[in-house]
Amino acid sequence: MAAADAARWLWDGTLDGIEYTLRHGVRHDGDDATRFSLMPSFGRDGLLSDTQIDGLTHYVLRVSGQDFDADLASSVETLYQQQCATCHGVDAQGDRTQGAPNLTDQEWLYGSTEAAIYNTIYNARNSHMLAWQDRLDDASIKALAVYVHTLGGGE
Repeated sequence: MAAADAARWLWDGTLDGIEYTLRHGVRHDGDDATRFSLMPSFGRDGLLSDTQIDGLTHYVLRVSGQDFDADLASSVETLYQQQCATCHGVDAQGDRTQGAPNLTDQEWLYGSTEAAIYNTIYNARNSHMLAWQDRLDDASIKALAVYVHTLGGGE
């Protein structure tokens, strides 16, 4: 498997890791073993100004190899390191142990447009995945993990 494929997983792309995620979900209430991360809603909660969020949007556009406003992107380099690097890394390549996406790899959960990136920073997305351990038997969870693993990019 190519290193680029491994970077696509938010948590763990091994067969055991996929099975764990299926069993415990992501941000699943009632399961203390669930995978959990939480991006702040920087705009909605008033943590950053619209101008700062616009700059961070262009910073993400830059590191992901898209068209960007150079002045806006460079104006928030320190802000990125202060607010975003803890999860997404100083190099913006993410941190799988936290479920923090790589911002440089052209793999997008919610879209790569300027508006989609701005919305993600402003509102946060913080998706949820059910824990299946109380819904499916062990054999079904294992079979589903194998299936997801074979879809491509599994480690």
